[in-house]
Amino acid sequence: MPVTDVQKDPATLTMTITSEFDATVEQVWRLWSDPRRLERWWGPPGYPVTVVKHEIAPGGMVRYFMSGPDGDSPHGWWNIRSVDEPHGLEFDNGLADESGEPDPNVPAMIIRVTIEPLSAGTRMAIACVFPSADAMDSYVGHGMAEGMSAALGQIDGFLAS
Repeated sequence: MPVTDVQKDPATLTMTITSEFDATVEQVWRLWSDPRRLERWWGPPGYPVTVVKHEIAPGGMVRYFMSGPDGDSPHGWWNIRSVDEPHGLEFDNGLADESGEPDPNVPAMIIRVTIEPLSAGTRMAIACVFPSADAMDSYVGHGMAEGMSAALGQIDGFLAS
């Protein structure tokens, strides 16, 4: 499993998940920049993702939905804040209604992705910055760390293929 560390810092309202891959920085970058690759890992196992809009550029948007095993289809959105290809990106992330529009009843977070070379492979850190302590408690309490770790755990399998 590629996850090497999960740090939760309530003082800064941040949770950071760090992973390492036997891949180049460019291969890891394509996990984000190629919508078909993103579909293969962004959802946790059992919740495959379909990306319906994918613009990885400042001001761009990503819209997607997951297909759950019980027929549910949670929707999500990103609004891209910045891109530093191939070293990372930053975006607002939240849940959406069925039309793909942000759900105003669910707090959004900021996600900062950093990708850096190692002597052998690449390290990727995903920092989630929550808007409040209540939002952090809710997301973490509903298994966000476990879900993201499981999603990241799918990457090695398809990078090798």
